[in-house]
Amino acid sequence: MSDPGYVKVVLVTGGSSGIGEAICKRLSAEGHRVFGTGRKVGAQPNGYRLVAMDITDEASVQRGVDEVLAEAGRIDVVVNNAGLGIQGPAEDITPELALDVLNTNLVGAHRVCRAVLPGMRERKRGLVVHITSLAANYGLPFRGFYSASKAALERYAEAQRMELAPFGVHVVTVQPGEYRTRIATGRLRPPTVSAAYAQAYERVMGVLAGSLHYSRDPDEVAVLVSRLMRQAAPYGVQYSAHGVQRLSVLLKKLLPARLFERMMMRHYR
Repeated sequence: MSDPGYVKVVLVTGGSSGIGEAICKRLSAEGHRVFGTGRKVGAQPNGYRLVAMDITDEASVQRGVDEVLAEAGRIDVVVNNAGLGIQGPAEDITPELALDVLNTNLVGAHRVCRAVLPGMRERKRGLVVHITSLAANYGLPFRGFYSASKAALERYAEAQRMELAPFGVHVVTVQPGEYRTRIATGRLRPPTVSAAYAQAYERVMGVLAGSLHYSRDPDEVAVLVSRLMRQAAPYGVQYSAHGVQRLSVLLKKLLPARLFERMMMRHYR
């Protein structure tokens, strides 16, 4: 059964904006003790605290976790939300850019887990929520490395879920669709786009910029995270998406690959 009266100490990476900020606001309003993270911390928000942490730097991660532990004594829930977008033809993405996005979206989450899991295992209680993406289910044209990084995080979480089950630590992934955040403006991009891809690339980016992809309130994801925290044994993959975005996951499973990819290409013109 759920434990609604238990006030949890929650660490949310990437808590200064977007989905992470929405999660911090909702959970703190519900009475939990919430620590968000950001690379740079300025004025403190109301209701929760921001801690300086760069998830690409192991020492920074450990300092941030130690700061939370010194103040709160424990971490009950970690939400690995911090992430990095990337766009461009796969052929044009340099190995350095590819490693940057994997270092943040996959290895960054791993660094945080390495810092918080010893305490969770010792207490035989804990919840790890990895914020992945619907893009983990398929390769998005001109965002292939983003899809790859989120798919890798899904497989990491799947293995982690089985490894941590004997210790009473639950692992869940949440796959959001497109929400109103700043991830699009901060995406990594190749220095140049090859002429062979330029026309198609511009069309796809135009579809993304002009659509309703980013119109939904990120608090929808926060509501889902809150619900998972109230469950005694949250499990598996959870979806936070609507309409054609949510339908696309089902179609990917049901349709022949060629037909699904043809539909994807038609969607992006």
